[in-house]
Amino acid sequence: MGETLDQGLLLMALGMGTVFGFLGLLVGAVSLMSRLLATAPAVEATEAGGADPARPAVSQSVESDDPELISAIIAAVHRYRGDKR
Repeated sequence: MGETLDQGLLLMALGMGTVFGFLGLLVGAVSLMSRLLATAPAVEATEAGGADPARPAVSQSVESDDPELISAIIAAVHRYRGDKR
């Protein structure tokens, strides 16, 4: 029984060490990328050749107090919740 327990503890230590090592490498890689990207110059959409076709265009003139927009959002939420029931 003692040998089985020793093997189990060794296996647990190896598994936890592997996970801890991988997480340490992951934190190091994310920190390195963060530092590299913080020093990189920002690329504007107009400099990169226009807008990204995968992203929808967002109007800069939309006010948050627009009653038509608020009512459209409320109607969409009610319709979405109604379809789920």
